[in-house]
Amino acid sequence: MSEVRAPAPPRRHLLSIADLTRADVERLLDTASGLAGSLDREVKRLPTLRGRTVVHLFYESSTRTLASFELAAKRLSADTMSLRAAGSSVDKGESLKDTALTLAAYGPDVIVVRHPAIGAAQLVAHVTDAHVVNAGDGKHQHPTQALLDLYTVREALGRLDGIHVAVVGDVLHSRVARSLVQALRLVGSSATLVGPPTLVPPELAALGCSISHDLRAIADADVVYVLRMQRERMGPGETFVPSLREYSALYGITPERVRPGQVVLHPGPMNRGVEIDPRVADSSAALVTDQVRAGLVVRMAILYDLLTVPAPVSEPARVEVA
Repeated sequence: MSEVRAPAPPRRHLLSIADLTRADVERLLDTASGLAGSLDREVKRLPTLRGRTVVHLFYESSTRTLASFELAAKRLSADTMSLRAAGSSVDKGESLKDTALTLAAYGPDVIVVRHPAIGAAQLVAHVTDAHVVNAGDGKHQHPTQALLDLYTVREALGRLDGIHVAVVGDVLHSRVARSLVQALRLVGSSATLVGPPTLVPPELAALGCSISHDLRAIADADVVYVLRMQRERMGPGETFVPSLREYSALYGITPERVRPGQVVLHPGPMNRGVEIDPRVADSSAALVTDQVRAGLVVRMAILYDLLTVPAPVSEPARVEVA
């Protein structure tokens, strides 16, 4: 009788919030909380991922996401390589698939991808053997941002269950909003999308949230989550609001519109004086710098989790055949 081993379980990825269960989210946030203590140590580097390689493949501009992923990998002692589309073979017409295959030949353990096209991270996961993390694909998903936002809210308010978040602004073009609404539903929280009808169309209710075009809807929220106008995702000649001045007058978050006890989040970059008043951005209610710090520990937790927690095994480990 011969023995045939079942194939190893597939590589785990983080492409969408839909890849996660509530238990996954709680495990990642708890891991991030445990890693947070390392930020205050004199020697901040941990040996956890020594010998592993993390590649960052960014086709779009980024400050917070790229910087935090690079630093997260280095804090865990992983080797890192960052590749931006500008100045690479992409400028010569190389496809995403061929770039991914080239990087895969170096044997990376994780590839972190940001790309303007929806589904880019899934493509990289399909053609490589690396764990793939979606750092933003078009206006589709940004799961690591949603996780760091949950971490920030939990740290500030002490819980996630029953939290009400009002997401204000350009939801139509926002991958952050889509991932955040999914994540909030997963942990027992609720969301209301607030903005002009052109930027919060009724079909977005399919995300599992309520919709309002009246800024007074933020009054009952525990968290006011402010989005900027994503002009880089708008086509030539597209006009979604009469003017930024009018948008700011109707939907800008000012001190008068934030009630005591509410906290304010913004994924950055902020357009001060447009979607958020500088007095709010610089107030104690704003947790923007907390989000940045959370981005580091949450992304450390994601890399650690992908490389140390085994994928669920749906098949028996060993299969005997006659």
